[in-house]
Amino acid sequence: MTGTTPPEPTRVALPAITLSVHDVGDGPAVLLLHGFPDRATLWSVQIARLADAGYRVIAPDLRGFGDSDRPDDVEAYRLRHSVADMVALLGALEIERVVVVGHDYGAAVGWALAMRSASVRGYVALSVGHPNAFRAAGLAQRALSWYMLWFLHPGAAEAVLPADGWAFYRRWAHPGTEDDDLVETQIRDLSRPGALTAGLSWYRANVDPTTFVDEHPVELPPVTCPVLGLIGEDDVALTEAQMAGSAAFVSGPFECVTLPGAGHWLPARHADAVDEHLLAFLDRLD
Repeated sequence: MTGTTPPEPTRVALPAITLSVHDVGDGPAVLLLHGFPDRATLWSVQIARLADAGYRVIAPDLRGFGDSDRPDDVEAYRLRHSVADMVALLGALEIERVVVVGHDYGAAVGWALAMRSASVRGYVALSVGHPNAFRAAGLAQRALSWYMLWFLHPGAAEAVLPADGWAFYRRWAHPGTEDDDLVETQIRDLSRPGALTAGLSWYRANVDPTTFVDEHPVELPPVTCPVLGLIGEDDVALTEAQMAGSAAFVSGPFECVTLPGAGHWLPARHADAVDEHLLAFLDRLD
């Protein structure tokens, strides 16, 4: 496969939901998980490069995003449901062993998969560290995460974000790149009926304001597979500490790489650096 436009996705019916999925290439499997407010095409460059390098690339639109189903019930967006979706998807595609790569909320799903699924032979986390490292990252991280609490109020973000041509969203989430193709794709997706509320439901289902500032770790299964963490030096929402601190919760090999001058949207805006580290990680596993 050449170029950076993935072939058309297919719809895969799973027991609990139907997802839109890109399935490209042949070879060892790599599962790419996007976050808010993206779709699988966030990984367009990675899909092409990994397929050309001899990998089978699976890139779904997670529930609520892209062309996948959008349940109405907030409870449907609990993280455990998306973890179950990915386990079911791998089963439906007859994939027994996989390397998982996750960004943003997709990284949270990826951490959970790495903890709970023996099929994960390696994990690459972009931007979001281990949940207990996030909890331990202190007030600096909570200050950057202020928007999570705002998102919990039904109707508030739905009213503010689209106003004035999505002006606040552009300034806050994409400083300096307010009008590029990535932003326009996100806004086009979020402008569809019900799509913004579905994306916000990920926060409403998984963020508890009563434990938002709790820094104590919760009991979680160990991550035993090799892990690579990539964090942008200038991420608008996440600190280096919450990625580097993930080492304490990984019993397998762990490496944290800070990408100089990089922001939050690593797969799209810093694709060359991401691909260099990702391909090197895959080479070490193989």
